[in-house]
Amino acid sequence: MARGALTTKNRLNRGDNAWAYVFIAVALIGYAMFTAYPFISAFIISFQEYRPLGSEFIGFDNYADIFKSELFHKALWNTVIYTVLTVPVALILSFAVAIMIMPLKKWMQTTFKAVYYLPAVASGVALSVVWLWIYDPLQGGILNQLISVFGIENQNWLGSSKTSMFSLVFMSWLSSHGTSIIIYVAALLGIDESYYEAADIDGASFWQKMWHIVIPCLKPTTLFLLVTGVIGSFQVFQNAYLMTGGGPDHSTTMVGLLIFDTAFKYFEFGKAAAQSLVLAAIIGIIAFIQFKFLGKDVEY
Repeated sequence: MARGALTTKNRLNRGDNAWAYVFIAVALIGYAMFTAYPFISAFIISFQEYRPLGSEFIGFDNYADIFKSELFHKALWNTVIYTVLTVPVALILSFAVAIMIMPLKKWMQTTFKAVYYLPAVASGVALSVVWLWIYDPLQGGILNQLISVFGIENQNWLGSSKTSMFSLVFMSWLSSHGTSIIIYVAALLGIDESYYEAADIDGASFWQKMWHIVIPCLKPTTLFLLVTGVIGSFQVFQNAYLMTGGGPDHSTTMVGLLIFDTAFKYFEFGKAAAQSLVLAAIIGIIAFIQFKFLGKDVEY
């Protein structure tokens, strides 16, 4: 009897394990099709002068052209500037909004989180159309109407190399912080109330609580948002493509946009693949440095 029950139990365990492998297989197949295979293909193509009817192996020529290209260097520099100007501000704004949401009632917190997250689910094309209207160089543009109050002449925000990069950065400052806000709010809710109670007993001020309790407890969250923010900003494409097309004079050409133009404008797929792998390597190195030097005293 006991032996039969054990056999039945083993059979059920094998059945459960089989279903587990089925579910895992779905994720592995998706990963193989949409991540592993494209990466391997891009790696192979990067050593070729790609042609649909027969590619030619050219070794490291594509990589050599990249490092000699002034346009690639400029695009990389533009991407670095964009990242430096957007990611820290995004973290500060998201943290500040999360702090202001915390004292509100739960239903108000949910409302504000939904409002701030809404741009993340909206069409990027629709948002770009709105911002094109804001940056309209004529008097119909909202921003030009605003500065005209102070006696400043109309500016061609997206058509001048002096203001085009700032325009993209300013657009980033005022949009797409919803995800970071929600993550910060969740992290704030996870801080033990006993810390605040002990601080109140010691007579700590609001800013002292921020500096000695909140900021240290949110280090893992901040590091995560910093790393993912840098990765996202180095891959920026949509804003530059829809708002400026990389101009004027390549002042807003990012690496992601350059890869797109190389592949689908000049049909140099081998060089575009090499550019994408170089970008991936740069992102990986930066992420490693961030974890190495900023994650030393972070506890998870």
